[in-house]
Amino acid sequence: MLFISFSLGLGVLTLFFDATLNARQNPNRHPESALGNDGSITVTLQRNPQGHYLVSGLINNAEANFLLDTGATDVVMSEALAAEAGLERGYATRAMTANGEVTVYSANINTVQIGNITLQDVRSSINPAMQGDTVLLGMSALRHIEFTQRGDSLTLRYVP
Repeated sequence: MLFISFSLGLGVLTLFFDATLNARQNPNRHPESALGNDGSITVTLQRNPQGHYLVSGLINNAEANFLLDTGATDVVMSEALAAEAGLERGYATRAMTANGEVTVYSANINTVQIGNITLQDVRSSINPAMQGDTVLLGMSALRHIEFTQRGDSLTLRYVP
């Protein structure tokens, strides 16, 4: 009985700390949007402890975690996430990444959504070497958005 109680307590603590760590890694799991008088949409993000801006969103209604990366030319995702989002591989090309040169495949995303900001017809790349659901949100998407950093916050502003 003591062993079962200990195991249950350990399981509850594990779930609690796992949820706490995930919330710290991505403090923008449920981004809130604000509508401006000019029709603009703003979403304010908080930086995570590593100094990155991660935000949960959707690619063609498939859940994704976006890592904002102004150094990335395209939106870049794993093959698994691309398949979940209904994307098909296009032409192959070579790209330089932090891990060296890799073969990536072109794709076109119908919609990228962060809060109430929805971008349409966004160029992307499928990187078979990537794992997981983290997507590099590169300049093919960010070029449509104004962004301003102040302190630990980054405000995205989109004018449709």
